[in-house]
Amino acid sequence: METLLDRFLAWLPDNLDRPARIVLILLLATIALRAIHRIVPHLREAIARRQGSREDEQRIRTLSRVIRYALTVVVTVVTGLLILGEFGISVAPILGAAGVVGIAVGFGAQTLVKDYFTGFFLLLENQIRIGDVVDAGGKAGLVEELTLRYLRLRDYDGNVHYIPNSNITIVTNMSLGFAYAVIDAGVAYGEDIARVIEVMRAVAAEMRRDDMFGAKILDEFEVAGVDKWADSAVVIRCRFKVSPLEQWNVRREYLQRLKVAFDREGIEIPLPHLKVVGGQIVSDGGGTQAAPMSATRARATRSP
Repeated sequence: METLLDRFLAWLPDNLDRPARIVLILLLATIALRAIHRIVPHLREAIARRQGSREDEQRIRTLSRVIRYALTVVVTVVTGLLILGEFGISVAPILGAAGVVGIAVGFGAQTLVKDYFTGFFLLLENQIRIGDVVDAGGKAGLVEELTLRYLRLRDYDGNVHYIPNSNITIVTNMSLGFAYAVIDAGVAYGEDIARVIEVMRAVAAEMRRDDMFGAKILDEFEVAGVDKWADSAVVIRCRFKVSPLEQWNVRREYLQRLKVAFDREGIEIPLPHLKVVGGQIVSDGGGTQAAPMSATRARATRSP
């Protein structure tokens, strides 16, 4: 480092006094920083457009931000060292002291060091990219920024969460490669299950022919079958394989169309209800509790 500094200082004109040399160093540093902030984004977009998939584009954009941040730090540090050299302060002792202080700070700021190591591996392993929807550090949302120190998420309500990378132990990425839009449709126990599934498949086929949603659905509609017997409904589970981040849009659209189709075909979507037997409320799940006095009196007045 000292050799490079000496070469740079020797390159500067000898007839410049100290203030002029410092101004020249600051001017060159400003030009370098502006070049970094202009050239790196242009290179990022040029490289991203050449990628074959959306995942590769997101990874390039995420890495470019980290590279720009690192170059900014390097230029700032070198500028500071050059200015110190102009004041006659030896750089070598400072670098040696910085190494010792760095070791001491490392022991005292282990969490901060862990932030940087975790952030480095998050980027290296391509676990999180800008534009993904993830669940990390106990929060879920859209990734707006990922640095070596923290992850910034924005949830559906618009709240922004800053999560130190050291707090991220498990990452659930909801937009990597593809996604599934999973739908649980509940129908009354008296309905013909085969007929219900036929209607569900017809609605799915209609969506695949739709100009807007057809491109978002990547594979054939899957019906798993009867998933469970709920208190007042038979639940049928199905799913679509969709493009990343489209699972919620496809799910909402399918539920809306399925409701219209069920109404048209006369398929009952049940509501929870209670039965009063002998002064006891019997739920569909089999539980009982004492009926209110009003319900008991009403039952008594209707009895012969």
